[in-house]
Amino acid sequence: MLSLEYPWLLLLILVPILLQWRKPAAHTVDAPVLPVGHWLSDLPGVTRQGNAVPRWQTLVLLLVWSLLVLALARPQHVGEQVQMPITGRDLMLVVDISPSMEEQDMVLQGRSINRLQAVKKVLNEFIARREGDRLGLILFGTEPYVQAPLTFDLATLETLLQESGIGMAGRATAIGDAVGLATKRLRDRPQEQRVVVLLTDGANTAGEISPDKATEIAAATSIRLYTIGIGADSMIQRGLLGSRRVNPSRDLDEGLLTRMAQQTGGEYFRARSLPELELIYETINQLEPIELEGKSYRPVSDLFFWPAGLAALLWLSLFLFRRIAGRLTGARQPTDGSVNNG
Repeated sequence: MLSLEYPWLLLLILVPILLQWRKPAAHTVDAPVLPVGHWLSDLPGVTRQGNAVPRWQTLVLLLVWSLLVLALARPQHVGEQVQMPITGRDLMLVVDISPSMEEQDMVLQGRSINRLQAVKKVLNEFIARREGDRLGLILFGTEPYVQAPLTFDLATLETLLQESGIGMAGRATAIGDAVGLATKRLRDRPQEQRVVVLLTDGANTAGEISPDKATEIAAATSIRLYTIGIGADSMIQRGLLGSRRVNPSRDLDEGLLTRMAQQTGGEYFRARSLPELELIYETINQLEPIELEGKSYRPVSDLFFWPAGLAALLWLSLFLFRRIAGRLTGARQPTDGSVNNG
């Protein structure tokens, strides 16, 4: 749809007519009769001469003026209504990268992978489905640190997740400090939009703040905390004396993770395998859907340069025509002087 930003400026098209109408009938000027008044007589392409401007040139000048006025009115193309994808969620992913995450008790396509590799695979798919969300990433071991602040740039977030490595944050597990840091990053965001997804495979063994105190602060800040305990219940461990079945998740504190989730209105999930982990993040996706606010806008493209450019082109063409015509006329005129008959 075409529209004008300043339609009232189109009244300026009448200016040449008004100037012509106000000019005294008996008044004679050396400048040509122009549709935009005598004040244009000094512009390029207009020369002072006693003869009137040919009608077609007058029409061209009038068209140039009209195009300039149209450009001033700022024509625009208004596109179709576009729904604006605004989400109602700020979601912080908190991932344990302590050395225990190196345990290879996850299976992908028939081969064993460690827990962090499984988390990266599943989180990549989870992040890709949160288009429009603001997501952040906190990694923790002995200490937590922000790998990626809250951002809409999900591609960069995925890259930063892939760059994380086991043991980068120390060899212990500071669950309380990690939740505290996530709370600090989310507390200034709007209520009902603050969500933390915490994944770990152990118990709290380090940190300055206890998990229970961190959970209390998170609950007071209206943060929902979803906790995930990752690790198989049993696996075959091979050694010099043969094979034996062990529990690789013996250090997982499920009671703590359950308590943390319940106190903040979230849920606790247990991921014993890669398919279970995928299902958990899919469930969280459904529990925390992307909420569109229903706002919309119409994209606007300016078109003023088209009439302005056409006006400049017509003016230049008329200027060049008059220059060439003037030279041809001058070349045909006889020069003064006597003729020598010999």
